[in-house]
Amino acid sequence: MIRTLALGAALAAVLAIVVTAAGVANAAKPAPSSGAAFTNFSIAETPGVTCPGSSSCSNIASEPAIRADGDGTFYGSTENGLGGGTVAVRSTDGGFHYLTLQSPNGVSTTNDTGFAPGGGDTDLAVAPARNAQGNFNVYVASLSLANVDVSTSTDRGQTWTLDPVSATIAGDDREWIAADGASKVCISYHDAATFNLDVNCSADAGATFTQLGDAIDAAHAYQIDDNESGNLAIDPSSHIVYQAYSAITSASEAAGAGLHGEYMGVSTDGGKTFTDYPVYVNPDSSVSYGSQFANVSVDGAGNVYDVYTDGHDVYYSFSTNHGQTWSGPFKLNSGGTAIMPWATAGVAGKLDVVWYETSYRDTTTTADNYPASAAWTVTFAQNLTATTAGSSFTRTTATPVVHTGGVCLGGVTCTGNRDLYDDFGVAASPTTGLASIIYSDDQFTSAGPNSSGCDASQNNSGSCDHTAIATQTGGTGIFGSTATGKKKP
Repeated sequence: MIRTLALGAALAAVLAIVVTAAGVANAAKPAPSSGAAFTNFSIAETPGVTCPGSSSCSNIASEPAIRADGDGTFYGSTENGLGGGTVAVRSTDGGFHYLTLQSPNGVSTTNDTGFAPGGGDTDLAVAPARNAQGNFNVYVASLSLANVDVSTSTDRGQTWTLDPVSATIAGDDREWIAADGASKVCISYHDAATFNLDVNCSADAGATFTQLGDAIDAAHAYQIDDNESGNLAIDPSSHIVYQAYSAITSASEAAGAGLHGEYMGVSTDGGKTFTDYPVYVNPDSSVSYGSQFANVSVDGAGNVYDVYTDGHDVYYSFSTNHGQTWSGPFKLNSGGTAIMPWATAGVAGKLDVVWYETSYRDTTTTADNYPASAAWTVTFAQNLTATTAGSSFTRTTATPVVHTGGVCLGGVTCTGNRDLYDDFGVAASPTTGLASIIYSDDQFTSAGPNSSGCDASQNNSGSCDHTAIATQTGGTGIFGSTATGKKKP
């Protein structure tokens, strides 16, 4: 949804816990550490700067996204807000250093004042197949409210071409983007006119988006006004398109009922038409999985994973038959409060999940109203047999504290603290199997550098908001049995 630095120290101690995925309310058990550890640092706002290693490693961006291409290159994007443009970064050394690229949506021919047409709700995709130059296309989507920006790079982020009117239906919110083959790319979004989940696809690497479909099928048309979107994903092998979303579960439900159904839109014709399958329907209609955002990912064997939250806990479900039937839900956190999950899948059955977590818990109120004692960090969870019911996740705290106090989950309707905004992300390198996490942080650090306007008096406020990286330095990866991360110079 629309949004109108601290250099973290490497984690001194690693907390590893096993969460048994045999049911929704299983207790955590101590377990041997998987050896996972992370190094943390801020990215830069200025193109040409590599972080860490520069006094310019600061930014004012939030709500980031991250992906990895087939060569193991990480690409990240993060937003400065509507009209402020999008920041893009690239890492070619396994996530240990990130170079800031030219802004993907600062390249409009009508842009001669520094004003960028986008800057809201960024998302990012990389093509699973190489283009004619031997590279994997990179796509960055951003929101201008009037429409959706899609910027394409065929040269690993060196240059970008911008399509500022990618959405067939103008007046849009919360776009998502996914790529297939060497040159197909699709976006999904809510249109303001109907609040339907529209899916537009391009066959020419984002130059034109001529194919339009609806992710909500006719049998579920009653959900069009009562849904919250999740992301869009495409299986590169089967080319099946998946759209995650939460919604009401029957036409008889009154307006304002909880979005207590988790659904997956499945398209087997490239995004032209969808069939919607229930991932999980909670019989308690007061529960809502509309807290940002449901997240779908697909592993190398075509297994599909959906992670989602009710505002206090994070769950996952899995499908081994292309989203038609689902196992779960399985609760991933143990105690505390967990929000804003994101996942990335590797080879068959291997899954990484991240979320923001605090040890504070109060199910009688929303996270918006949590006290200053609630300290939030990023949790990294991993399962190497994720398609087996009853299998285990190792859990590691991947960051220092990124925020304290309340966290609003209502998007643009927020009245409380929104410093963490609405989502963040994780990707894993197919060459090392190890993860790089991109996240929001509002903490001042005496070690610096901090963003302009961020000093000790502004700690834990929007003035210190910035985007940071946590890269896995060792442990097990999801593209092989084990992987060892070695920091490159």
